Amino acid sequence: MRTLILGVDPAGRVVQHDRNAKEVLDPPNGSLLGTHLSDLVVGNSPTGTPLNSLLDAVKGGREATAVLTFKAQRSNPIDTVVTLQPMRGDNEGCPSALAILRMPPPSVEQFLDPALMRHALLDETFRQMGATLDLDQLARGLINIVVPHFSNSAGLLLLESLVAADEPPASQNDGSYLLRRMAIATDDSNPDWDATFPTGEVLRYPAGSPYTECMSTGRPVRQPAMVTAEALEMAETWLRRPMGLLADSSMLLLPLNARGSTLGFIVCNRRKGFRSFDAYDTEIGMEFASRAAIFIDNARRYNRERATALTLQRSLLPTGLSAPSSVEVTHRYLPGSQLIEVGGDWYESINLPGARVALVVGDVAGHGVRAAVTMGRLRTAIQTLAMLELSPAETLQYLNDLMRKIGEREPHFATCVYANYDAVNGTCEVACAGHLPPLLVRPDGSSEFLDVSPAPPLGVGEGLISSRTFEIEDGSLFVLYTDGLVESRGRDIDDGLKRLQSVFDAESVAGSMDDLCKAILAGAYSDQHRDDIAVLIARLGRIDGGLQASWALAGEPSAVREARALVAEPLEKWDLASMVDTTQLLASELVTNAIRYAEGPVTLRLIKEGALVCEVLDSSPALPKLQHAAKDDETGRGLQIVSKLSGRWGARRTSGGKIVWCEQPFPRTDEK
Repeated sequence: MRTLILGVDPAGRVVQHDRNAKEVLDPPNGSLLGTHLSDLVVGNSPTGTPLNSLLDAVKGGREATAVLTFKAQRSNPIDTVVTLQPMRGDNEGCPSALAILRMPPPSVEQFLDPALMRHALLDETFRQMGATLDLDQLARGLINIVVPHFSNSAGLLLLESLVAADEPPASQNDGSYLLRRMAIATDDSNPDWDATFPTGEVLRYPAGSPYTECMSTGRPVRQPAMVTAEALEMAETWLRRPMGLLADSSMLLLPLNARGSTLGFIVCNRRKGFRSFDAYDTEIGMEFASRAAIFIDNARRYNRERATALTLQRSLLPTGLSAPSSVEVTHRYLPGSQLIEVGGDWYESINLPGARVALVVGDVAGHGVRAAVTMGRLRTAIQTLAMLELSPAETLQYLNDLMRKIGEREPHFATCVYANYDAVNGTCEVACAGHLPPLLVRPDGSSEFLDVSPAPPLGVGEGLISSRTFEIEDGSLFVLYTDGLVESRGRDIDDGLKRLQSVFDAESVAGSMDDLCKAILAGAYSDQHRDDIAVLIARLGRIDGGLQASWALAGEPSAVREARALVAEPLEKWDLASMVDTTQLLASELVTNAIRYAEGPVTLRLIKEGALVCEVLDSSPALPKLQHAAKDDETGRGLQIVSKLSGRWGARRTSGGKIVWCEQPFPRTDEK
């Protein structure tokens, strides 16, 4: 801003002025002394103007400020902030007020001082933009520096292949280039700029134009003021309406060169009445564009790698969670902030036979694609081990061996908590490897972090992993989470754990699971140094007692006939009479197998949960194997029959022996 000082008398005539005022202002008769302020102002009328208000305020002994448009000698009229300060003087001829005029430099003097332009473009810019990795934000920040310090208007354009498809830059066969406008800025409020050059537009620049010359050579292109005919011709090549905005303006194209490629360019324009671009402007502009290109390329590469890791991780995370009907499960996954790469957090809910569910949350150490790939390996392994119906401790033991194998090629470790909830008896078996303990919230709102036997993270230790079994009250919430939820740079982990507990009370436990997730993640989105977060919440409840039936049978051959008779009644009660014959045969084969290879009584159980499950419990830990009996063998066909007649079958160990089960899908009913 330039400051001019005038001394005025009570009538508003200039009686004194500084040296600069004589060189800038344009009085009607060529002399400022004796000229009324109204003769220096554009569009002034005798009454009701801001100037008259200023003079009235001075007469009343008050200071006043207004914006007036003053005539200038070598430029268009200039909007000026005018402050009139009253003065008290005894001598005649002394000014009664000081008029302080603050105005921008005339257009002929703007963009004149190379030191100012260099300081604005090269010193301040990159100190502000150095930590920005968002491509759109970076483009806007760069253009807002170019305007108003270097040009009246400017736009930043990048190759569409770099922005949209992450492909190497390449020209078209016809010599044209397809670019996207990332940002535009002007130093006036003319709405035609945004309408004519909208941000985000994809535009093909024709061969032979200054723009394609800049892209193909990687060198700056400077053009003098375009006449109206040239602006019309350029508009036709773009299939646009005539662009009066570019008429009589000088243009400078600055290529964005990085790693041997031209990523795009910055187009700068100076309007008529402003100094045209020259060789020194080109030198300053190219130094700015060279640095800007490095920042843009880094942001582009970071966004591409982060998008790749995020896409990979999302593709490896489950698209749906399964659980028994008495268990409600919801989840949230929040990627790390823009300043942190994608990590290896994951979650899982796997519906298991016999109204059971496996609940898992884990975290692979590190970030990026490698962590996401390792997470995918672990998740696949967990799904396989869950189908083998291993206990949580055995599952984590196998995962630990897998991580140690992976660590032989590339060091890696992970934390994991694995829980099996049985909706029949309401128990939950939990094992933990280096992970934060699960939070159990009871229906009354009281909560505790479960004391699970600690074990080293997967891939680190060699010791045995143990588990604990807890009795779960119906309606309780079981919360699994990763450390990103409770730990950050500005918060201690103990404070984060206390905050997590404070989210739950008796009212929230019975409320919406989505509302709970929102409350848990409140404040996480604003953390610029946030690690990725995975949260799994399960409302645990036992299945209806009317959907299960259980009988204790003696370990004698007569128990087979008894089993066949017992299963008919509950099936008829459940409107599954068509399944009686098959279920009787399956139950007899499973009971026969248990009596033959185990000692003591056995237990027969039917469960209606998603399918009809028939289970037989015995005291032998040996798991049965499916064998192919020869034609002349009299035994060995029991499990073959079970395999043929059921949808699937399996066996799992318990603390007192094993359970052999088979599952039948419900018969389909025709919709009317």
